[in-house]
Amino acid sequence: MKVSKLNFNDIPHLSKTDKAYINSDTALRAFYKYDTSLEKFADVINNKNFSDKKRLSLYNELIKQYDEIDADDATINNIEKLKNRNCFTVVTAHQPCLFTGPLYFIYKIISTINLAEQLSAHYPEYQFVPIFWTGGEDHDFEEVNHLRLFGKKIVWDDFQGGPVGQYNIDSLRPVLDEVKQILGKGQHAEVLAEKLELFFTDTENYSLSVRKLINWIFKEYGLVIVNGNSYAFKKQMIPLFKDDLLHHSSKHIVEKTSAQLKSLGFKKQAHPRDINLFYLSPNNRGRIVREGDSFLVSGTSIRFSESEILDELNTKPQNFSPNVILRPLFQESVLPNLAYIGGGGELAYWLERMSQFNYYMIPFPMLIRRCSVLWVDKNASKKMDKLAVKPLSLFDNIDKIIKEFLLSDSSEDLSLKDEILKLNKIYEGILHKSSKVDPALNHAVLAQQTQMQKAVEKLEQKLFRAEKKKNETTLLQIRKLKEKLFPENGLQERKDNFLDFYCRYGSAFLEVLKDNLQPLDKKIVVIVD
Repeated sequence: MKVSKLNFNDIPHLSKTDKAYINSDTALRAFYKYDTSLEKFADVINNKNFSDKKRLSLYNELIKQYDEIDADDATINNIEKLKNRNCFTVVTAHQPCLFTGPLYFIYKIISTINLAEQLSAHYPEYQFVPIFWTGGEDHDFEEVNHLRLFGKKIVWDDFQGGPVGQYNIDSLRPVLDEVKQILGKGQHAEVLAEKLELFFTDTENYSLSVRKLINWIFKEYGLVIVNGNSYAFKKQMIPLFKDDLLHHSSKHIVEKTSAQLKSLGFKKQAHPRDINLFYLSPNNRGRIVREGDSFLVSGTSIRFSESEILDELNTKPQNFSPNVILRPLFQESVLPNLAYIGGGGELAYWLERMSQFNYYMIPFPMLIRRCSVLWVDKNASKKMDKLAVKPLSLFDNIDKIIKEFLLSDSSEDLSLKDEILKLNKIYEGILHKSSKVDPALNHAVLAQQTQMQKAVEKLEQKLFRAEKKKNETTLLQIRKLKEKLFPENGLQERKDNFLDFYCRYGSAFLEVLKDNLQPLDKKIVVIVD
């Protein structure tokens, strides 16, 4: 494997906010607490308060959640560590995508595992545990019900309603069969088929199936998987949930921060509501809205008075589910957490949150951009060598890639830039003379100059078209290479799935990632087989 690293600035697919945070743009500095560096973690540790009572609650809940998961000793040992006052977490989170969904699901977790190990080496007096927080309470089924495997989109078509994590998995049978057929035969394919069959049949619900799969993938690395949808965790959130129900504090705080970011030219991310809580009932996750003195659950006939909903919150907090506005507060309240590792879009949401954290006196974590990866397999690597295409150039749009190839490959100079410069020089001389004879002629001279320049540019386009025709087969290969590595003209990590790569490389795929993904490097990793 050949590994190289590229600057995020060279990647056109990333948002303005993403690049600004990576580059420590001063315009964003007021919206996060810590600069991203290994040394700054000393400050994060000093500012993190986490009681022994919360540690014990966390430990007991995790032991309960792992009762049906065959965890490795490394994971069990990390759960035990969480009882100690000198133990902290670093966390990433994601929705429970079908069979892990896009590749960045995997990259986020590897980034988190490696950060925990790096912190352990740098701060030996402390212990650090990597956490994956599953978003099983989400009800955006369309966002998690599909994957792209070897270029084909596979969809689980069974909308049941309510939290995705609570879905019954019986209807996954056709999807499992299709995936196994696409994976085909082979040592790694057979391992995957066996594990998917084991984890996604005869299991209580979809959330447990996903956690079993993630646990198997990362079994050697001590990853601890947390399901936030529990009584023990939500009980700790009762005061904050109550404030959101009655006083709507988060709406005003987040809207103000979003407006400040927008005034600086950054896109607004969150859309806070008066109440940022859902109510969970069988096959439903309905938004709670206030109507006069009553609280209604949208899409249902459920209605509470103020005293009734507060009683429900106090006795059954597990029935209340935070939306994206409150979820970061929830996570940071129940974990002794120091850092959140996420993609550019996620961190843009977190940048709108620090004032909200300050209001509720919850320590704000360090925000760390996850690693991004372009993986070039052996076949694609051979084609790149044959076509003399460099990895960085592939990040450009296809028209630019083709133009650069034609300019470098042609035996003739196809560019007419020099000729246009000479033409403009001639017209500068004509304009100089016309100004002396009759300035009224200047308009006609400039118009003629523009007309002639356009004519030369059209001739240049004809030269390129003729060269394209001569290289039709080669250009088709370039287009196919671009589509393979950048499906639908997007980043590979946002489309392709883990099963595709594990089927070909087995555990070596994870080992290579483990050796090369360091989130504090702030680079995009290019791995060429």
